[in-house]
Amino acid sequence: MTSEFIGPFRKSSYSGGQGDCVEVAALSTGGRAVRDSKDPRGPHLHLPPDGWSAFLDGVKGGAFR
Repeated sequence: MTSEFIGPFRKSSYSGGQGDCVEVAALSTGGRAVRDSKDPRGPHLHLPPDGWSAFLDGVKGGAFR
C-alpha cells in the first residue's frame, strides 16, 4: 500500500522557534511522515503505525536525551 499524506505537516507547540524542529504529518496508512522544518522539500521519514508508536514510547521514556 502506498502511503499518502492526509493532513498538513505540524510542528510541536514545544518548538522553541530556533529552526531546529521536526514536523509530522498523518499518512493514509495510519503512520506518520517526519521531516526537518529547515528543509521542507527534503526527504521525509515514513513510519508505519507500530514504528510511530515505538518512537513515541522512546521519547516518553527518555531514550533520546
